[in-house]
Amino acid sequence: MSPVLAGVLQMLALIAALALAYRPLGDHMARVYSSDRHLRVEKWIYKAIGANPSTEMRWPAYLRGVLAFSVAGVLFLYLLQRIQGVLPGSLGFSSIDPDQAFNTAASFVANTNWQSYYGEQAMGHVVQTGGLAVQNFVSAAVGLAVAVALVRGFARSRTGELGNFWSDLVRGTVRILLPIAVVGAIVLVACGAIQNFAGIHGVGQFLGGSQQWNGGAVASQEAIKELGTNGGGYFNANSAHPFENPNGLSNLFEIFLILVIPFALTRTFGTMVGSVRQGYAILGTMVSIWIGFTALMMWTEFHHGGPAFDIAGGAMEGKETRFGVAGSSIFAVATTLTSTGAVNSFHSSYTGFGGGITLLGMQLGEIAPGGVGSGLYGMLIMAVIAVFLAGLMVGRTPEYLGKKIGTREIKFAACYILITPALALGFTAAALALPTPGHSMTNSGAHGFSEILYAYTSGANNNGSAFAGLNADTQWFNSTIGLAMLLGRFLPMVFVLALAGSLAEQKPVPTTAGTLGTHKPLFTGLLVGTIVIVTGLTYFPALALGPLAEGLAS
Repeated sequence: MSPVLAGVLQMLALIAALALAYRPLGDHMARVYSSDRHLRVEKWIYKAIGANPSTEMRWPAYLRGVLAFSVAGVLFLYLLQRIQGVLPGSLGFSSIDPDQAFNTAASFVANTNWQSYYGEQAMGHVVQTGGLAVQNFVSAAVGLAVAVALVRGFARSRTGELGNFWSDLVRGTVRILLPIAVVGAIVLVACGAIQNFAGIHGVGQFLGGSQQWNGGAVASQEAIKELGTNGGGYFNANSAHPFENPNGLSNLFEIFLILVIPFALTRTFGTMVGSVRQGYAILGTMVSIWIGFTALMMWTEFHHGGPAFDIAGGAMEGKETRFGVAGSSIFAVATTLTSTGAVNSFHSSYTGFGGGITLLGMQLGEIAPGGVGSGLYGMLIMAVIAVFLAGLMVGRTPEYLGKKIGTREIKFAACYILITPALALGFTAAALALPTPGHSMTNSGAHGFSEILYAYTSGANNNGSAFAGLNADTQWFNSTIGLAMLLGRFLPMVFVLALAGSLAEQKPVPTTAGTLGTHKPLFTGLLVGTIVIVTGLTYFPALALGPLAEGLAS
């Protein structure tokens, strides 16, 4: 079987699995966030944290809940790392330095999971399982909660109430993420991933030196790492490590976990607003971009010129032979079109154009299908922009789902789409202008520029993957990328919730003959074009200096 055919079959199998899970999972999530019933374990949690799950919140109160919970998470995770040296199960590792502890705490709370350290050489069992794995669950649940609040903004009228953050947080964790992650961990163990609390042990002599490996609760953390679109690996090699991702079957399953909730959320959206066709339109946009990016990535990696590439069957540098070009390309696109950041190959070793595709996937806003929750609300923001542009073209007040898109709403949407480019490009410019950050670059020219651009794009968009040719474990990068991750996560949420509150206060606008049909293929095409033009072209000058220049020169 040719490698190209193997890649096509993997894509078909993945699409079939996602299609089977789409309706039941989407409807389940809609029931979870629409139900008035509380499970017994949820009542215990509410009592422990002193929350009343039945209290409806307006958007400022909802936002305060998001920020208060996230601040507490940053402080707790920072403290846990700083005292690691005196904790049991630390495997003899010392406490984490302040700048790196801040970067890691910000990273995992912001659902970014950027890692400027070697996981198996820095973090013990307590920090990995009691700190990082816990944040993998709750940071994803926060993203789900904010997305559902925006959906309620479209679904409700003449009220500013968006639900209860604490109820949404707990339900998302207990009823959605935890059950699927348990099943996912069992599947990964069956595939060969490890799950234990073993310490450091030697495994033999290699090339005149000894090799030592860690044990750990890897399968359980791997499951929620992918399912929650987190991305932080137990080991430095991330999902390229055989303990995390043993074979081709586990690789395909992990890609499925990355994509299943973000895609299924479009069904949840359609169900909650009372029109599943609206969900299909958003789904069609996401699928079109995802398949297009995957096909383009496989083409550029398989057909890059040169005899060495031809003999290897494609650009195999930096890729695991057990996954090949196809499995690596599908994974790379899935992880950069979502806010996952997990990697099963070395993105820095991709062809110039291949590296550019991973960059562009993040720069589009990670909305095809995007992160858990963040992909849906990012796509809905772009839908608001698309409706506004359509209204300008026909001279009609824009409407979306029966809500008028006025000056206030478009300001919130515009602020949302400007935040991450400002952070990514601003920090990149500062790092290149100052003398010290440049010392962390291991490559010069266009590729070196791409390393810096990728790091801040990944941080500001809450992705977490890296070109990995950059030494980011410095005070400058730990601090600035940490700030980019926090600002890139929570500033957009301010405008998402403000928009949700504004929409919820409106009364529905009746549909007329002149109303734009946002459930039709025409709108899907308009939305794809809006995404490419409004967000993609923002980064074009920077892409021209980096991956495009490298690709054209090779």
